[in-house]
Amino acid sequence: MDPKHIEELRQTYMQHPPEGMTTKDIRSMSDDDLLDMDYFLHEEDDLDDEIGEEGFYLF
Repeated sequence: MDPKHIEELRQTYMQHPPEGMTTKDIRSMSDDDLLDMDYFLHEEDDLDDEIGEEGFYLF
């Protein structure tokens, strides 16, 4: 992963830490932990495209 992208993520999360975290927590995270956190916070974003406008379909 691009170090510039990782640093941008770190700065973003330091300015607006997720609920239950502090700026100090974000600052002390390893790059891998930061990327993992970002992935898990946004993993459902990809599902929105697959669900469709009406939601889940049951047949």
